[in-house]
Amino acid sequence: MNISEEIDDDIEYIEPVTQWLTFMLDKERYAVKVIQVQEVLLHTKIAPVPGAPSEVLGIINLRGNVVTVVDARTRFGMDPCEVTKLTRILMVDIKGKLIGVVVDSVTEVIELKDEDVESVPDINSSATSIFIQGITNIENELHILVNLDKLISEEELEMLA
Repeated sequence: MNISEEIDDDIEYIEPVTQWLTFMLDKERYAVKVIQVQEVLLHTKIAPVPGAPSEVLGIINLRGNVVTVVDARTRFGMDPCEVTKLTRILMVDIKGKLIGVVVDSVTEVIELKDEDVESVPDINSSATSIFIQGITNIENELHILVNLDKLISEEELEMLA
């Protein structure tokens, strides 16, 4: 046995994992990559912007920066709901722009290996299905993995900036 074979025997290969922040919309669990989440804020007063699309709730001042806030429920075709003490604003980086995304609640951070992620069944061609990167089942609960880079189009990002 040569030295390279001995070294290979001693190396334990670790599968890469990705961390995901999970959140709730209605009774469904969703997740976004932690690396794209800058911070999670308590819900705060959002100033409306006249003429903005329906999913744009308005703007907030975050430490001197004006940030556009989008309603995840409306964006996903759900009915809006009342703000509760659990409502949060995810400050996320979408293609280099900071955007706030309102969710019902934030639950936990999970770690997933590539093999844990299943592709999305082609059940319909709705516009919201393009946001879905995959699904995973954790302890018999389905988690829908959201592709933030597809949540808002380039044109919409330009309008929101």
